[in-house]
Amino acid sequence: MKFTERPTPVYADDPHRALARRLRSLREEHWPGLGITQHQLAEAFGGRRPLSISLISSWESQTKPVVPPAKRLEAYATFFATMRSVESNPFRLLAPSQLTDEERANRDALRNELLLLREQATGPAAAMTGPVSPVSGFWHFGEENIVTIVCAQLPSDMVSGFDYTNPNSPDYVALYTYADLDALIELYGHIRAVNPATQVHFKTAPELSEDDYTSHLVLLGGVDWNSVTRDLLYRLEVPVLQVARAEENAIGGFEVHENGERTLFAPRLDEGGHLVQDIGHFYGGPIRSTPCERSPSATACSAGARTAWCGR
Repeated sequence: MKFTERPTPVYADDPHRALARRLRSLREEHWPGLGITQHQLAEAFGGRRPLSISLISSWESQTKPVVPPAKRLEAYATFFATMRSVESNPFRLLAPSQLTDEERANRDALRNELLLLREQATGPAAAMTGPVSPVSGFWHFGEENIVTIVCAQLPSDMVSGFDYTNPNSPDYVALYTYADLDALIELYGHIRAVNPATQVHFKTAPELSEDDYTSHLVLLGGVDWNSVTRDLLYRLEVPVLQVARAEENAIGGFEVHENGERTLFAPRLDEGGHLVQDIGHFYGGPIRSTPCERSPSATACSAGARTAWCGR
């Protein structure tokens, strides 16, 4: 397929939506009779690490469109420049050196169109009227990064006997095996909002793969159940240590080492055993000399009694 010469497109409506609409039309209409799903496009663009479907969807959204990075638009141009992108399953993104002269011309024409749309969406006028995404702050990890939220897995004796936690049951719900679900739900939504162009996913500590340790790690939960939190705090040699509970009904707390002395800070309970005052530990920074030494950063949030996500 060859692109025909045509005037530079002019979009009179909101430039963010114009770009989003063009990206969606490429996926759904570029090759008649071959509707490409967001999942297929995410696989092709990500290769061994597929992009999230929600990321592709955010680029096509007509309500709150997110402007893709320039290199992602170059991927669009390369992918839709040749039918060879969809000859095999899963679909693939060819290297520029693999394109023929005609395909390269197709790619350049589409690339110029998409980058112009992006320029219109990110220019001074768009900045005044378009949607504004947070671009800084503690929870901003930058574009083109991956964030993995790591939760503890509830002990087997706490979830056994329930159909919802039995993988062999038709009623199985994986999230019922997660600890600190309330903190996970709030933090996941916040990180996604602050990093609209970033892949954010969550796993339990036992589910982590080697590749996950190359992402930004956000750890929820203390040393009792979250093995990654336990290992990280041990290896970092920070002056604040969480005290592991010898038994489930123990209070626990945090030990501060200062001037050769140790001070325990623990949650407070009333006479009825109800939580009156909690205490938490928040760490954020790079990781060195650990099994996850390739990870760009780690953020750990844990509390003596209840885990709540923290920010600053």
